[in-house]
Amino acid sequence: MFVTELDFEVYCDTSMAAVEKAINYCLDCLRYNGQVIGRELPVLMKGTNFVARVICPEEDSLHPDNHSPQVNLAFKQLSDFGLLQPKVKVVGQDMNSDPSDESEKVSWQILYTTHLHTCSPIRHGETFQPIPLYRLPAVANGDQKQFIKWQEDWSACDQLQMNGSVVEHPALHEVSSSESRLFKRGWDLCRRMAVVSGIPTYLYIYRVGGESKEKELARKCPVCDGEWALEEPIHEVFDFKCDECRLVSNLSWDFKD
Repeated sequence: MFVTELDFEVYCDTSMAAVEKAINYCLDCLRYNGQVIGRELPVLMKGTNFVARVICPEEDSLHPDNHSPQVNLAFKQLSDFGLLQPKVKVVGQDMNSDPSDESEKVSWQILYTTHLHTCSPIRHGETFQPIPLYRLPAVANGDQKQFIKWQEDWSACDQLQMNGSVVEHPALHEVSSSESRLFKRGWDLCRRMAVVSGIPTYLYIYRVGGESKEKELARKCPVCDGEWALEEPIHEVFDFKCDECRLVSNLSWDFKD
C-alpha cells in the first residue's frame, strides 16, 4: 500500500464547516469504493490548503478511472464549497501494509478479514494478497460500501472475541456460525460478487474450540454437511474448502500446529 496526500485548496470565501463537510464526504466516498483504506484519515491545515494523508492500495488508486459515481459526484461538488480539485501526491510505500495483488486473472477469491487487517477484505485465492475493491464490479449502488461495512462488523466482532472481556460469546457466534447474521450477509455478498465478476467467491468461517483435533478434522461443511477437509492447508490458514457452498475454514486454532 501507498501513503498518499490529497491537497485541497480554498479559492474563494467559504466556512470551516463547509470545507470540513466537503472534504470528509470525498474521503468517505473514496473509502467506500476501496480507493482509500482505514477509518482514521487526518487532514492538515496549511494556510488556505487542507491536506489529507491517506493509505491507498496502489500507486494509481486515486486515478479518475477508478472512481465510483459517488466519488465523481463528491469531487464535482467541491467547487460549491469553495474548493479546487485536489492535487494528488504519492509520498511512498507503507512498509507495514500488505501489498495488493497484481495478477491479471483471478481464478477464485476469498472474502476474509481479521481485527488486524484494514486492507481489502477480498483476497486472491491463489496468492492470498488483497484485491483492491475498485478493481471489482460494484455489487450495489455503484460502489463497495456493503463490503466495507461487512468488514467493519466482522473486525469488531473478532476484536471483541479476541479480547475476551465483554460480549465474547455473541461476537464469536457472529464470525464462526453459519446461522449468524454476519455469515448470511457475507455469504450473500460472495454470491452477488460471483455473479457480477464471474469469479467464484468463497466466504471464510472462523473456527476455535472443539473437543479434539481428530473430531475437528472430521467435521463436515456446516451448510451442506458434505466432506470438505483438505489434504494440505491453503496458505497455511484454510484446512477446509467446500466448492459446493463456496466456503473455507481453518482447523480450530486450539489444535492448529
